[in-house]
Amino acid sequence: EVQLQASGGGLVQAGGSLRLSCTISGFTFDDYAMGWFRQAPGKEREPVGCISSSNGGTYYVDAVKGRFAMSFDNAAENTVYLQMNSLKPDDTAVYYCAVDFENTYCTDYWLGMDYWGKGTQVTVSS
Repeated sequence: EVQLQASGGGLVQAGGSLRLSCTISGFTFDDYAMGWFRQAPGKEREPVGCISSSNGGTYYVDAVKGRFAMSFDNAAENTVYLQMNSLKPDDTAVYYCAVDFENTYCTDYWLGMDYWGKGTQVTVSS
């Protein structure tokens, strides 16, 4: 059974940084695309970005470009990090990681993913 475990959330002041991680277990595929999404209170879930293990490509929504960065753990290929810098109160949300084993190049990743983690809360105070 494929499972995703996201961690690293917390409370941080505006301008601060957090690093989220997401570890996939129970899979046998060689490649995948991992998307990060977030949902703020009272709002719909929205994409944050996606990273492809097929080509190493990373894709970000405009709201986080230049502030957020995704990467693979060099030692554990089933772990992805989301480094979040220059955080703003608007970044407050529950952050989810999700994985797709068929569409491994992040093409239109926001339309749907195969498996989802439970989310981790990120709160940015002003």
